[in-house]
Formats: sequence, C-alpha cells, structure tokens
Amino acid sequence: MDRRSFLTKGAVGGAAAATASALAAPAYAQGNRTLTFVTTWGRGLAGVHDAAQHCADVITAMTDGQLTVDLKAAGELVGAFEVFDAVAAGQADMYHGVDYYFLGQHPALSFFSQIPFGMNFQEYSNWWYHDGGKELGDELYSIFGLKAFPSGNTGPQSGGWFAKEMTSVEDFQGLRFRMPGQGGQALGKLGASVQNLPGAEVYQALASGAIDGTEWIGPWADEKAGFQEITKFYYTSGFHEPGPNLNTVVSLDVWDSLTPAQQAIFEQACTATNIWSMSQFMANNSAALQRLQSGGVQVLEFNDEIWDAFGAAAQEVVAENMGDELYARCYDSYMTSLQASANWSSRSEGETTMQRNRVLGI
Repeated sequence: MDRRSFLTKGAVGGAAAATASALAAPAYAQGNRTLTFVTTWGRGLAGVHDAAQHCADVITAMTDGQLTVDLKAAGELVGAFEVFDAVAAGQADMYHGVDYYFLGQHPALSFFSQIPFGMNFQEYSNWWYHDGGKELGDELYSIFGLKAFPSGNTGPQSGGWFAKEMTSVEDFQGLRFRMPGQGGQALGKLGASVQNLPGAEVYQALASGAIDGTEWIGPWADEKAGFQEITKFYYTSGFHEPGPNLNTVVSLDVWDSLTPAQQAIFEQACTATNIWSMSQFMANNSAALQRLQSGGVQVLEFNDEIWDAFGAAAQEVVAENMGDELYARCYDSYMTSLQASANWSSRSEGETTMQRNRVLGI
C-alpha cells in the first residue's frame, strides 16, 4: 500500500469514527443561555425567596454568565402551585419550592420535602447524600421528566399561630387552619378544616378571618410576615416539619443539555445554597423570638395529649399511602436512615448539647 492510499483510507476511517462518536455523545447547547427559574415563593418572602435568589446568583456567577438564571417569583410567570407542571411541560426551565405542595402528582414527594415527625436538616442530608435518598429521588422525579437537588432548609418549623390557647385535641375540631402537606392531612384527621395557601396569601387570609390560624416557618420568617400583628398565641414546636427540604428542580431535557462542567456547577451551587439557607434561618430565629415576646406574643407548647394525637394521625396518613410501591420503598429507606441517624445523634450531639448547656448555663 502506498502512502497516498494509506492516508486516504485513514482519513475516511477517522471521519467515520468521528461521526459515530458525535452521534453517540450528548448534544450540549452551545453559547450563553438564560434559564427561566420559577418559584413557589412571593418575592421578598424572608428566607425562602432568599434561598431561590442565592441559588440563581451562584449558578450565574460560577458559570461566568454561560448560564444566566432569571428568577421569577410566584405570580410573575406562573402561580405558586403551578411551578411543577410548568417545568414538567417545558414552560419554564427550573423551579424552587417545597414539594409537598404537589402531593397530587405523587405522594412520595412528601419524603423529598417533609413528612410529620420526619427528618431534621442533618438527618435528611445523611439520607440524601449517603444513604439512598438521591437515587430514589432521581427515580421519582424522572417519572415527570425532572431532576431535583436540595437547595434550602428552614430548620424546625413552629407549630403556628392561633386565635386562642390550644388545651385539648377537641380544640382542633372545625379549626380553619393553613397547613400544607401530610402535616395538614394529619391535622384534618383531628377535625380541622385544613387550607393550603401559598405563603404570599397567608397574612391576608389570617387578617380577614378567612382562616383561624396558620403555620408558616419560624420566628424570623413569621415576624417578617407580620402574623404577630393579628394574633398573640404562638406555638414554637411543631410536629409537621422538623426540617423541611426545599428543592431546585430542573427539567431533565435542560439538565441533559448542560455540559458536564455546567452540571457540576449547578449541583454544587444547590449544595452551597442548602447550607447557606439553613444557616440564615437558624442565625435569625432566636433574636426574632425575643422581639416577638417583647411585643406581647405568648410563646406556648402543645401538651402531651395533643402531641400523641398528632402522632396517631400522622401514622394514619402514612398508612393510607403504603399501597403505592414507590412510596413504600421511599418510606422504608427513609425510616431506616432516620433510625440510624437518630440513634447516633441522641448519643452524641443530643447528650453533648444538653451537658454543654447545663455546664455553661445556657
């Protein structure tokens, strides 16, 4: 074979190989892009809107503008409870929210937001990053053409604001109360008339008397929302959300169109937001609670009778969903991880914190 023939055949073979490789490789979008980011939060809602904005800003900055994330608060493009469908249908590229708003899509979404008597922030992080949660999340969200990343957490949420002191389980009969998710379903089993309202609508509903009470987040966010202007009975411990997870959820088509570097940046931006968000809430809650008390708010706790009723109702809600195979697998994985995490934390952090506070007089 002469040199000319070898080069010709080599060029043809190389071109064919390159063509086959190109066909097999993912088709990444080229150039700068703008991603439309819708949320379940009204613009300016303390903490939750901040988390969405932080995530958008970090992705934009870390990609040096290759990806510009355009944040649209609830109502600016779609309504608060429409973001899941909007991204699944391709009307927006991604959303930020808490996914118990969308249990009508699949009850297992509760595990990736919050279940009553569920995980705190650290326990959820253990499950998601190291104990099978991410894999189950990928399976669940892919049903809808979506991919989720934890990107915010409020920490333990308060029991809520009431028009009167709650002294017995009977006090919940007929109570018009705002509480979403499986926590709200459990409260309904105690006779409450449960409302599911977007955050931006809660103050007006409470002020107008459309609802008798509400939970929102915790002292800092609740103070910013102004609920103390309407009622003075505040329960600081709640059964419904020990550490609700907020997600950034992106269309799988959009995700697959990102380069590997952009995907890595996207994921790390969500992780950074997750830590930043939790810290923001916890850093502000104590001082806000002191201000609320100084303003005449009565800080209360539910009695054991009520806590026991919450627990029985929550278990009933879980049992009603166990016929769904994916829900049952998520539940088994979640509870196995929770038991392991709680067993260690009670023996380490729990005891250490108690003794530290005792010794230091905190």
